[in-house]
Amino acid sequence: MIVRFGYVAMSMVVHNSSPSKTMTYATFSKLQDREAAIKKLLRIGEENLHNTLRLLKHNNAHDIHLYRMSSKLIPLATHEALQGELDPYTALAEPFQAIGRYAKERGMRLSFHPDHFTVLSTPRQEVLSKSIQDLEHHVRMLEAMGLDARAKNNIHVGGAYGDKAAAGARFIDHFSALPERIQQRLTLENDDKTFNALETLEIAEALQVPMVFDIHHHEVNNGGEGYEKLWPRILKTWESKLAQADALRDAPLPPKIHVSSPKSDTDPRGHADYVAAKPLLRFLKEISAYTPRLDVMIEAKHKDEALFQLIRELMSYQNEGVRVVDQATLSIDE
Repeated sequence: MIVRFGYVAMSMVVHNSSPSKTMTYATFSKLQDREAAIKKLLRIGEENLHNTLRLLKHNNAHDIHLYRMSSKLIPLATHEALQGELDPYTALAEPFQAIGRYAKERGMRLSFHPDHFTVLSTPRQEVLSKSIQDLEHHVRMLEAMGLDARAKNNIHVGGAYGDKAAAGARFIDHFSALPERIQQRLTLENDDKTFNALETLEIAEALQVPMVFDIHHHEVNNGGEGYEKLWPRILKTWESKLAQADALRDAPLPPKIHVSSPKSDTDPRGHADYVAAKPLLRFLKEISAYTPRLDVMIEAKHKDEALFQLIRELMSYQNEGVRVVDQATLSIDE
């Protein structure tokens, strides 16, 4: 099994490279010149996009083939007071295109993870409308980059609102009403408190949507199901209708998982600075016989530094079937 490793948004190695610089609406509203204020937002967005490209170049130098971009690239992009005034997709077309061009030329897999307030299981129409607006924004950024449906937006099912079955049914209804261009970009992930892996998987199967399996979330939120029984079904969701849209048939996506380690015994849901190698290796070896390729997104506080340390630790198990492919890719034997 060929396993590629990636990280989320920020770098601990590249200095002054934040792709998430922002401006609050309170600060924006104090600026007297509205046109100048909009231009300032765009300048911040341009800097975030520039830093994203810097991070992709850093990733390329270290053979990191997958990367989750910050959802905060454009400050106030979906704020209701700026609708019709702020058009970052046109104003920042060139830096958006530069990111997409660089990623495509090097075969990088890019993604977003919209914030926790983007929930399709909500019973409230105003929350649903804002959630759809946020998904539209993420899709428009990917489209501005010129990236096809390989570039996904990963979301959770959302809250239970006192009735998990009803919430799951609402999610299916709301998802089904989305435009196809948004549906094709979505993956579903099990969460650490509400919709566990089996519940998320059942919804993913109903909608023919690929599922991202979070190992850590499964450890702290499950109904007693072992991942050994769930994984073959999760793997199959990556062959589903929305996983393999027209743009993907010649180059299907490997399944993706998330990995992190508990912060502490008193905070088992929190993410530690680094990832423990041995539990992850156990999982990888158990699925290697029937999973030819896998992408692993590291959700650790120390970001790319955690990736580098994890690779070093996994390489110490070469006598157990771990072989180096490149700086951020390993081959794992059963």
